[in-house]
Amino acid sequence: MNIIIDDLQGQAIQALLQAHLVDMNATAPADSVHALDLTELQHQTVTFWSIWDQHQLAGCGAIKRLDATTAEIKSMRTTNAFRGQGIASQLLQHIISHAKAQGYQQLSLETGSMAFFIPSRALYAKHGFIECPPFADYQPDPHSIFMTLNLLP
Repeated sequence: MNIIIDDLQGQAIQALLQAHLVDMNATAPADSVHALDLTELQHQTVTFWSIWDQHQLAGCGAIKRLDATTAEIKSMRTTNAFRGQGIASQLLQHIISHAKAQGYQQLSLETGSMAFFIPSRALYAKHGFIECPPFADYQPDPHSIFMTLNLLP
């Protein structure tokens, strides 16, 4: 597997992100969908990665800088062909390492509270994330679960 910083110009990554947005909008009310669109993912505060098996896209993920000490995980997604193969864990470990190298002290995320998101919540918990109150500009929402990971040694 090869993890790269992605410029979001490729057709495969754009299709995966579109599928991600479709799924997010199908599982939660519009005001509870916090997925970033392509333009938002290209903002200078976002670092976006894709993971590839030779020439086949396996997944993606990003972090968004919130402030000097905190970043937020965004757009974690594994392609259907690679689900259940540890792709998300590999990418999440890469993102955590990058966040530590950048000097972030905390890595947070928002994910859904619905059954669709059980695998996502299990993945984050497996890597040490714990539930927390809403952070940044988020408000309490019955459709959201907020999680955080302390990156300090």
